[in-house]
Amino acid sequence: MTNPPNHPGQMSRSLKNAKVNTKRDKLQFRYEFARKAIHLSSLLIPLIYWHIGQKQALLILAPVTAGFLLVDVLKNVFPSLSAWYHSTFDAMLRDHELNKERLHLNGATWITLSAFILIAFFPKTIAVAAFAMVAVSDTVAALVGKKYGRHHFGQKSLEGSLAFFVSALPIVTVIPGMLLPVGIVMAVAGTLTEALVLKIGEFRIDDNLSVPLAGAIAGLLCYTWFFPEAMNALVH
Repeated sequence: MTNPPNHPGQMSRSLKNAKVNTKRDKLQFRYEFARKAIHLSSLLIPLIYWHIGQKQALLILAPVTAGFLLVDVLKNVFPSLSAWYHSTFDAMLRDHELNKERLHLNGATWITLSAFILIAFFPKTIAVAAFAMVAVSDTVAALVGKKYGRHHFGQKSLEGSLAFFVSALPIVTVIPGMLLPVGIVMAVAGTLTEALVLKIGEFRIDDNLSVPLAGAIAGLLCYTWFFPEAMNALVH
């Protein structure tokens, strides 16, 4: 005679066999690689910005950011645009970006938005360092975590976070005018923020925005509190 569904023995065995759903990203490595290759190309933004003025950079980025944002919003309104968008990009989208019921911005929109905010509100030295960090280190962390990640916490892995930090250190410390202690603080802030999944209700804040902003804010505060005399050396 078999135990009834609510028998304590059967319930105990069910609990032992149950697996915790960590909801890790299921994007295949080859598509992750393609996605990050595109992401890495955004390194051109800080490279170009270093050689031009703030107003010129904002004039270039404003229509680009607006265009990405407009497509992201309108794809939730017009079925034909939604069909084209998903048939073209679905293979490279993450699980939350595939949700057609809620508004979710894709990585390209977040990365241009973060660049616009950094350029508009932070000294050039800090803005370039923070954006270069997310362009390079987020790419390294995603690929290492996807390929070699074994120790997971939530949607991230210890290996990916370590790769982020190790790759971020040289990036933020080779920027001209950047103090080494400030660069280290920015790398730590970026690593910790990248390890989190931030949401406002059901709306997910992408790490392409949260990571560079956390790094830039940490860097600016570090200069303000501990190295105020060095603020004048920053490129604005």
